[in-house]
Amino acid sequence: MTKEIGITVKKSLDFSDWYTQCVLKSGIADYSPSKGFIILRPYGYAIWEIIRETLDEELKKTGHKNGFLPVLIPESLLTKEKDHFDGFLPEVFWVTKSGDCDLGEKLAVRPTSETLAYSMFSKWISSYRDLPLKLNFWNSALRAEIKSTKPLIRNSEFLWQEGHTAHADENEANKEVRMILDIYKMLIEEYLAIPTLSGFKTDKERFVGAKYTTCLESAMPDGKALQMATSHHLGQNFSKPFEIKFLDKDTAEQYVWQTSWGISWRVIGAIIMVHGDDKGLILPPKISPTQVIIVPIYKDESKTIVKQKAYELEQKLKDSLIRVQTDDRDEYTSGWKFNDWEMKGVPLRVNIGLRDIQENQVELIRRDTKERFYVKERELVNQTLSILEKIQSNMFDRAKNLLQENTRSATTLEELLSVLDATGGFVACSWCGKRECEDLVKEKTTADIRIVPFNAKNNISSCIGCGNQETIEVYFGRAY
Repeated sequence: MTKEIGITVKKSLDFSDWYTQCVLKSGIADYSPSKGFIILRPYGYAIWEIIRETLDEELKKTGHKNGFLPVLIPESLLTKEKDHFDGFLPEVFWVTKSGDCDLGEKLAVRPTSETLAYSMFSKWISSYRDLPLKLNFWNSALRAEIKSTKPLIRNSEFLWQEGHTAHADENEANKEVRMILDIYKMLIEEYLAIPTLSGFKTDKERFVGAKYTTCLESAMPDGKALQMATSHHLGQNFSKPFEIKFLDKDTAEQYVWQTSWGISWRVIGAIIMVHGDDKGLILPPKISPTQVIIVPIYKDESKTIVKQKAYELEQKLKDSLIRVQTDDRDEYTSGWKFNDWEMKGVPLRVNIGLRDIQENQVELIRRDTKERFYVKERELVNQTLSILEKIQSNMFDRAKNLLQENTRSATTLEELLSVLDATGGFVACSWCGKRECEDLVKEKTTADIRIVPFNAKNNISSCIGCGNQETIEVYFGRAY
């Protein structure tokens, strides 16, 4: 039986199967033998490395330093902040044995690191001179997602970064929360080419243990919303139970104000969903491990000269810091290579054959628009740099159109349900702020309030749930 290599379903007809095939067949990831876990393959990890390096540089510019935390957390620490513990309890993996011996205390496999980090903060902070403390950790977290899994989007273990900071006053913590969200927005929009909505989570949806949560949300082509990043103001909800105190300049004892924030590999899933097509991935140039693929086209008698020219072109592009490689595999045909790199989403392909060498030209093919054109060899570097910028911009513009097309409004519960069933996406509604109305809408439509915009409009219409006239604008959506 012949193994089917390319993507065999259309994105518009079976989005879920299309997405899974893109993840597996492009070499991004594969399933692990353990249910709910995946293996990130070198191609997928290379994308994560670029995202990580980009974000890491921005965090270091703003005074954050990297550290390392162990993966196991004593149960006694996890239970110190009750709301936090109760919120994560259903998802926690527990270690109860060492070999054949029972442990004296259960150890939680890290679902998130607030409690572990803050047990250390109480040791490291004693004076205002120790503040602000701004730490970041690149690690994995484990949460028991067994029933409803989706590669990169919802798994039992995922790669992420989690930042944890402590500040002398609340205003400084507020600024930290928004600064981090702005950095995330820059990364997601300028590098991943995915537009976002930004704002607050409701009290129901905020991070457990936080005073408030800010977040970025994006619309996926299947009409579902995806939470891209979060930044939390923890207030003093952790500093008090963990006794994280300092002496201020007047030698008065104060509790610190804290923040935590994170972004995970689910953004790779978002890149696939938002930008991909029926042929596979389309990667934004800024985060594509290979920005340009050179395919030498030859017969046996011209192989040496064509390959040599391909290597020369590769070096010229590398000298201009373009991520490029030559596909010089003899065991595959040129057509097979074209399809393979198309599926992997490489932004730009360069074809070079004997006739091209004789005419001092190369053929360029854009992955995003499938445009084909010839440029003179001497213009290759400048043209490549220009085209990569155009691809990046075009991909963002197309995704922005997707977001706008998937953002609608509704003034009644019936209208909200009708829009969600027909097209999904974000639906702007008015809400009175009461949990009962939020729960009612969830019960009737299975949609959550995804975001309360930072500059939300007031009293546009009556509450979607109860009809109250004092309302604020929110966006509902069904989400992953």
